[in-house]
Amino acid sequence: MDKQAIYQQTRKAETELTKLQSIVFALQTVDFQKHSANYEELSTEAAYKAERLACQLRKLVYITDFTGESDYMKHAAEAQGIHISLENGILSVTLPALFPKRKLRSNTAFLHDPLNYALHEFVKEQSFPLYRDCIVCFIQVYDKALSRKRIRDYDNLEFKQILDVISTHALIDDSGQFCDIHHMTEMGAEDHTVIHIMEKSAFPKWLADHETAVKNTSDNS
Repeated sequence: MDKQAIYQQTRKAETELTKLQSIVFALQTVDFQKHSANYEELSTEAAYKAERLACQLRKLVYITDFTGESDYMKHAAEAQGIHISLENGILSVTLPALFPKRKLRSNTAFLHDPLNYALHEFVKEQSFPLYRDCIVCFIQVYDKALSRKRIRDYDNLEFKQILDVISTHALIDDSGQFCDIHHMTEMGAEDHTVIHIMEKSAFPKWLADHETAVKNTSDNS
């Protein structure tokens, strides 16, 4: 075990934690109604700091001759609410709500590493061919109890990074030659992201059934 390496990582984590605490304190004092833009910037930065801190703490776990990485990633995927299923040839992936595109200094491993692990384990257990002429449908679900001003432009979210991870395990390729992208926004009980991958021939029926189910849910809520 390298004591110097452990010290350096703990110092980095301590620095990140101090910054996070400062941002959280600022959030407690900002007037949300008068300074909503400032609140959004601070809350987003706090989330980024928390994700970065989690990744730095993972390094502390891996710095030894750690043999439980798979078990750790399994728990990380569960903690983030990552769920994968396959039904009638449609692969569905549920994730936390996607954040705006990150600054270059931000670490994307927080979500991508657990997702990569979960997909790797899923395809080992489920036998299905790689999609080669498919639709990838991203559904951003927003908490209906909160302001609709929170809804973001699709171009501002991290779809490409997530698609890169999924493509490694489920697609022949994620270029326009092999797949098309469809985006939807819905209101629900809580923020999250759902991704459905299916052959193009299955998309019209799936879309009609999905829109009917969403309408029925909305009418009964």
